[in-house]
Amino acid sequence: MKKILLCIALFGTFISQSQKSTIANETLFDKTFISKILPDNLPVDAHWNSKNELELTYYDKQTRSYKFFIFNPLTKTKQQVESFISTEEFSIDKNKLIYNNNTELVYTTDNTGNPKNTTASPNQKWLAYTKNNSLFAFNIETKSEKPILLSTSSTILNGYASWVYYEEILGRASRYKAFWWSPNSQYLAFMQFDESQVPVFPIYNSFGKHGSLLETRYPKAGDPNPKVRILFSNPTTGKITFADFNEGEDGYFAEPIWNPIKNTCFIIWENRLQNHYTLYEVDPETGTKQLIYDELQNTWVDIESGEDKIHFLNNKNKAILMSDISGWLSINMLDLTTHKITPITKDFTVTGILEIDEPNQTIYFKARKENTARTNLFKINFDGSQLTALTNQNFNHSSLEISPNKQFYYHLYQNVATPQVAEVCKINGDNIEELGKKNGLEFSNYNLCKSEIITIKSQDGLFNLPCYITYPTNYDPKNKYPLLISIYGGPNAGTVWDNFSWSPAKQLYANEGVIQVSLDHRASGHFGKKGLNYLYKRLGYWEIEDYSFMVEHLIKNYGADPTKICITGFSYGGYMTCLALTKAAHIFTHGMAGGSVVDWELYDSDYTERFMQRPQENPEGYKESSVLTYINNFKGKLQLVHGTDDDNVHLQNSLQFLSALQDSLKTNVEFMVYPSGKHGWGGNKNLHFKNIKNEFVYKHLIEKPMPAYLYNQ
Repeated sequence: MKKILLCIALFGTFISQSQKSTIANETLFDKTFISKILPDNLPVDAHWNSKNELELTYYDKQTRSYKFFIFNPLTKTKQQVESFISTEEFSIDKNKLIYNNNTELVYTTDNTGNPKNTTASPNQKWLAYTKNNSLFAFNIETKSEKPILLSTSSTILNGYASWVYYEEILGRASRYKAFWWSPNSQYLAFMQFDESQVPVFPIYNSFGKHGSLLETRYPKAGDPNPKVRILFSNPTTGKITFADFNEGEDGYFAEPIWNPIKNTCFIIWENRLQNHYTLYEVDPETGTKQLIYDELQNTWVDIESGEDKIHFLNNKNKAILMSDISGWLSINMLDLTTHKITPITKDFTVTGILEIDEPNQTIYFKARKENTARTNLFKINFDGSQLTALTNQNFNHSSLEISPNKQFYYHLYQNVATPQVAEVCKINGDNIEELGKKNGLEFSNYNLCKSEIITIKSQDGLFNLPCYITYPTNYDPKNKYPLLISIYGGPNAGTVWDNFSWSPAKQLYANEGVIQVSLDHRASGHFGKKGLNYLYKRLGYWEIEDYSFMVEHLIKNYGADPTKICITGFSYGGYMTCLALTKAAHIFTHGMAGGSVVDWELYDSDYTERFMQRPQENPEGYKESSVLTYINNFKGKLQLVHGTDDDNVHLQNSLQFLSALQDSLKTNVEFMVYPSGKHGWGGNKNLHFKNIKNEFVYKHLIEKPMPAYLYNQ
């Protein structure tokens, strides 16, 4: 009887699959048709308000407008509203500062430029902003501007970040903002940068009759960094206080963290080697500091997300501290009196703390636990007991938001086989309401390319390396298929997630018989700081070792054609691609590289030295990691692209690589520059970029002309 039922089940599955339609290649780029399969009815934004209601924003593609709703989880009702307007928000409109309900504050800019990063104080009495490297405060009641600290030269920046701090420490989202209000609005903490000793890197722009030069103070590995001081201003009295740090010590400050309980400022300082960081509590009135925590590691300590490292409790003697000193990024209890930490989580990576319920001694957090390709929501007690998963661990969860009363949460969930779904749940995980999903009514009527995540044991047997693989249509492992590899590489920058990933281009390549994969190495983040540490002083080495072994596995077991192994990536991924076509040219036959680092002496000080130390301290490591070291090994076919105005990875990287290839009489390189392109570009130049990549794949992997309908998609 069981055999009969099994046969019926298999026959039913066969009939079901055979009844599904295949999408013709020409139809793949018909947006109207595709929207029937994957209409993407997800909210584009979701936040809880103070009433424990969920504010939802949807984008209507037909009307090209936003629609706003409020969802009540108790009544399960969703009501449309005109918009969400907060009277506490400030904005800047051209040359006028706008406050509350569009009440204008009369303000005329002068020749020092427009205000940048206008930010309101919590009590709504002040606005702070920078102009021409100087820091100002604007008194809303008197409608008067007050200079906090004026810049005395073009190399002194007050409240406006130096490039390396913007890129690597404060982050691009800062938009160069380097000032922060205290919770009680009494003080404004800000950074002052002295760039006078930082080398200038010239970027030539060819537009206009005579062209122009953009000169950036850019410290490359081993160069002098900007000198940084942290100051406190009391805008009411005009008093300025310097934080008590030794200006002669070479190191880095993280973003200051205000303690809302005591209105003191917690400041992280790290040495230039980036293996020793110290956390101080600083009095903004006097600038005096007290050591709170001290951490030394054998490799490096990340401080660029300083604001996420510490979370304050109403208990003034305790705080929650994030640290990876155990080998995994974990939650710890920090005793502010003894300066000792006690682990709360262990042996898995915590990706963020969402809420701390101090009365109930509970922490709600995101983590990559049993399956490191998935993020889930958990809770745990302060003492490390009662670790509980709150989301379904068969899926990857994102956009997690917990209601203020901690009774509900909002999230998006998905996996390789399931497109994203937006949902509100009770805190125990019980579903309340589905609020949108990415798949449409006709999703199940069509055969879409199959994807799955597999793991490949590393050559030394220490790691199960993840691989996201999309199979060709009508795949048969006995046949040979071109292999297209999309990677980024680099420390803690994995690309293999248990996500639904489908696009017309992916389906087209599957129909054309291409195996498509993303690969993650041992230091990609799946294996905690223990895995990351392998890269210390050896960028590029273990990535190429792991990638090469994984590709050999795909050749032996999945039908990858050893004569058509194409790797592609941008930025660090461009570095990996160039290294693969030189150092590992016996494995990789084709490559497409964009915005590539080719030698780590050409990249910025903070990022490079974190992993490589300075060139004078690790000369052999720099030589081993340089693409230029392996020029004589180059073979295969490479497409190389770069933006001429790239202020992150300078065009000099690609030019030095090309020069070395030419001097070694190496050919088979297609080079394309994008004038005025930075570290990426948009508009028609981006369409052009897509076109030349698709042409490369069709010419070298698929070996037939690129179809006309694919251009400009």
